[in-house]
Amino acid sequence: MQLIVDSEKDLDKTAKEIIKCSEEENIWIFYGEMGAGKTTLIKAIADQLDIEDNVHSPTFSIVNEYGNVRNEVFYHFDFYRIKNETEAMDIGIEEYFDSGDLCFIEWPQKIPLLLPEKYLKIEIKITSHTGREINIIHHGR
Repeated sequence: MQLIVDSEKDLDKTAKEIIKCSEEENIWIFYGEMGAGKTTLIKAIADQLDIEDNVHSPTFSIVNEYGNVRNEVFYHFDFYRIKNETEAMDIGIEEYFDSGDLCFIEWPQKIPLLLPEKYLKIEIKITSHTGREINIIHHGR
């Protein structure tokens, strides 16, 4: 599926479409160059999922945990600063993935051997100052 985003005003609608097409996949990986809007898109998705916590990139902590009004738990990872996959293993990445809770992963290319067989891949491409092309692919089906 491909979505075209012309401005941040379109993000609520885009987030709803991503959730609808996720088909209950619990691992969502976000690809995009620096500044493409990975965290911004995750914030819009979090709003649609009624996440009450302040959503921000866990660049230094590697993982943030959020909750919503239905007591569901969500994990947000940012692997930009890790040097190798061992660092991800050290935080117990497999337990997070196996939890069944929704996991948002920024910079998944840093942990290619640790990604599960099935996940929702969300690629963000910059098309203009405010425009983005978002491609959504179910991997491992």
